[in-house]
Amino acid sequence: MTPALLRPALLAAAVATLLAACHIPAKIDRPALRDEAPLAGLVTDQRPGWPAAAWWRAYGDPQLDTLMDMALRGAPDLAQAKTRVDTAQQNIRVAAAQAGLRVDGSAQVTRQRMSEHGLIPAQFLGFTWYNQADLGVQVSYDFDWWGKKRFALESAIDSARAAEAERSASSLAIQAVVADTYFGWLADMSRVALADRLIAARQRALRIAELRVKQGVDVPDTAQQARAELSAAKQQRVALQGSADIRRASIATLVGVSPAALPALTRRPLPTVSPGLPANVGADLMARRPDIAASRWQVEAAVRQTDAARAQFFPDVSLSAMAGLSSIDLDKFFTTGSRVFSLTPALHLPIFEGGALEANHGVTQAQLGAAVAQYNATVASAARDVATQALGAQQLAGRRVQQAEQIDAANILLASAKARAARGVRDDRESLATEASLIQQQDMDADLQGQALSTDVALIKSLGGGYRAENPDSNGAKSP
Repeated sequence: MTPALLRPALLAAAVATLLAACHIPAKIDRPALRDEAPLAGLVTDQRPGWPAAAWWRAYGDPQLDTLMDMALRGAPDLAQAKTRVDTAQQNIRVAAAQAGLRVDGSAQVTRQRMSEHGLIPAQFLGFTWYNQADLGVQVSYDFDWWGKKRFALESAIDSARAAEAERSASSLAIQAVVADTYFGWLADMSRVALADRLIAARQRALRIAELRVKQGVDVPDTAQQARAELSAAKQQRVALQGSADIRRASIATLVGVSPAALPALTRRPLPTVSPGLPANVGADLMARRPDIAASRWQVEAAVRQTDAARAQFFPDVSLSAMAGLSSIDLDKFFTTGSRVFSLTPALHLPIFEGGALEANHGVTQAQLGAAVAQYNATVASAARDVATQALGAQQLAGRRVQQAEQIDAANILLASAKARAARGVRDDRESLATEASLIQQQDMDADLQGQALSTDVALIKSLGGGYRAENPDSNGAKSP
């Protein structure tokens, strides 16, 4: 652009800016976001560290590792989350394409007949048909002085980061439900084995009762009571086996296969867990929870959208240039006389648009307020989730200590009953009743251990499951 053309364009832009400045809204302040989760009062520094990315491997269960690998490959929810990420990345490309230099090429050949009754009759020109050939290249550039396109591009990038964090949240949710369902299946199968032992004990007790009734030692009600206890034990086993079958079918659905295609699962001892929270959980949770990271990136995207809406109040300055060939004589098309050139500086100033710019700016401000409110709600929900699971884990740990004491006491009583039966002081009824009581205590312990595992998985999920928000400063981007 020559200085002669540049000076008027700059002067026009300055005047337009002064005219428009009277109704340009003030730049909004960046919203203050919470940088620590409200977790005061919880006992921390009891966990050796934050969960690792593949946190389920810490349980040392190859079956769980296999199921998790299948789930992460074929879960439908992850596929949906991936499409959201892909869409966000394409939006970045669209926003980037709106900025910068644009070059367009055109070529056309027209064969046209002129009207004999038109403004210039054909008889005055000496011909009725003529050819028109055009070939050109147009270059245009918008000067993004106010950041309209830059803010839109940054908003698209932040939205893509939010979508990626949401994908991590979806992945974590699937991991947690697979682990929880699998551990529930293990607990059911452990309790089924205990139910088989209880049924065996009840069957022996029934045989003794029937024999004593037959010999006239006890009344018939004794045998009926033994049958009722046996039926109750069998009913409990049916319920536990049914629960295990349902959980196995659920696992197949979660990993994306049919129950018949699910790998064979064998009963294994339930892993032990120790409750506790890592140190600095209140501050570090902000970067460890993918849903918090996603909400924060959404706030950043909303801030950039508000900046872009404010930039719409400023004038647009663009420069276009065109060079090409144009001729109605095809024989002379490629001669120097057919050359055409143009240089067009342009200024667009919004003066009266019926309040559309103000309305659009107001919408972006409302969206920013909603994003901030969502972020605060996400942080509060995350803190409540961590506190609930941590306190629940501590309660279950205390209950398991008491349950272990009851099992120890039941073992001592069983040993004493068997010793008396061996000496002939008592018959087997006492030892069978004590054994049944011990099995029931062990069943309660297995149930508590299953609850402890479920709570441990939920606690790991509430801690972010090994997620770590990207460090924006490492790639030159802004911090969320």
